[in-house]
Amino acid sequence: MSIASPFFEALIGKAVSHVWRGHGSAIFIEFGKLTPSTITRKNKTPGESVGELSLMIGWSWRIERPKSILGGSWSAVGQWPAMFEKLKGATVSDVQLFGHVPEICVSLSNGLRVVSFMTAEGQPEWALISHGPAIGNLSVRRGALYVEPPNL
Repeated sequence: MSIASPFFEALIGKAVSHVWRGHGSAIFIEFGKLTPSTITRKNKTPGESVGELSLMIGWSWRIERPKSILGGSWSAVGQWPAMFEKLKGATVSDVQLFGHVPEICVSLSNGLRVVSFMTAEGQPEWALISHGPAIGNLSVRRGALYVEPPNL
């Protein structure tokens, strides 16, 4: 059993409920029931709602169709909202890790896949963040999967 198994089991069957852009090319994909943010931004607006689980990809990501690339972090930012809309409502059908240094691929019921792929030196910039089940956060450190324990 991989340390990733509890995260993947929690993610399978969850619907994409919200997708939003973080800083730069970072994206956050929220899965499952949304909870309004408790954070207020500097401009006094509320923060983004979070799902039961979140996939954060810091940069170097793409959204794949079955036989082509829909777009990704190097696509024109103006195209991102339409790409994000295509993810909403689809459920997670599979989650896989690939590569010697682990990257993540989330397959959805509508045939789209969200894939991380770091193209710069260092570590992959992705994390599965659990807001619902108390399983912590999954990411990569020193080339291996790492679980940050939950804040209880």
